[in-house]
Amino acid sequence: MNADDTITLYRPVGPEELGLIRESGFRRFPPRLPQQPIFYPVISEAYATKIARDWNVKASGAGYVTRFAVLQSFMDRYQVQTAGGSGHLEYWIPASQLSEFNENIVGTIEIISEFFPAGTRKTE
Repeated sequence: MNADDTITLYRPVGPEELGLIRESGFRRFPPRLPQQPIFYPVISEAYATKIARDWNVKASGAGYVTRFAVLQSFMDRYQVQTAGGSGHLEYWIPASQLSEFNENIVGTIEIISEFFPAGTRKTE
C-alpha cells in the first residue's frame, strides 16, 4: 500500500472525545451519541484548527486537531460536502457506518494541535 491508496483527514475534538480515542489506542473514533447522527471528518488542517480553537475550546475547555489516514477506496463512497464556506469541506459519515469507517483507518490517529483558553496551559 502506498500513500495514494489513502486520504489524510482531520477531526477536531474536545477532551472527552480525545479520551475515548486514547482508550482505543488511537485507532478508533468513539460511537456517536443518539443526538449525533453524522460523523464529520474534515479535509483540511486549517478548517479543523478553526473548529478546535474557536468551538471546542469554548464548548469544553480544550480543543485538539487529530490527523489520520483512511483508505481512499472506502472514502470514494462519500461525497465531499461544503459546510458554510468554500474552505469548509468535510465528509458526512452516517453514525451507523462509523464502525466500518474505523476499520478503514490506516495506522493511528495523531494529535497534531492542542488549544486551550487564553492565559491557560496544558497540565498533566
